[in-house]
Amino acid sequence: MQISLLNRRTLLTGFAASAILAGQRAAGAEALPRIVVSKDPTCGCCTGWVDHLRQAGFTAEVIETPEINRVKVRLGVPQDLASCHTAEIGGYVIEGHVPADAIKRLLAEKPSGKGLAVPGMPMGSPEMEMEGMAPEAYEVVLFGPSGRTTFARYQGARPV
Repeated sequence: MQISLLNRRTLLTGFAASAILAGQRAAGAEALPRIVVSKDPTCGCCTGWVDHLRQAGFTAEVIETPEINRVKVRLGVPQDLASCHTAEIGGYVIEGHVPADAIKRLLAEKPSGKGLAVPGMPMGSPEMEMEGMAPEAYEVVLFGPSGRTTFARYQGARPV
């Protein structure tokens, strides 16, 4: 009888520990706010960028609109920083092929600004990789009412 009681306690303790760990994992997954991505319905690289975000742990909602330029104007994206898709997360605007790591850093550091942009579509940025083509160096720009600054630099997927 003593052995079965000990085994039962061990089993119950194991279940309790598992439940706590599962709750911690769920809480960690919820730490990233949902990102809402507006894109043209015909853009394939935008769909790939959303997949990049999801693989990095983001929950993404996609809004397909043929009026993507109106979204950019409404959110205050400067024309010279424009790219093919625009997203909103945690009170910030994300324009173009911004790496998921840069978005995570933005959310952690919470700098003053409207958002991040990777202007154009640099070769090697997330979902702009092409086999046989060398990745370009590019900047992630923090922009807002007080100006612009380089938030991060990347060579393809690698921060530099």
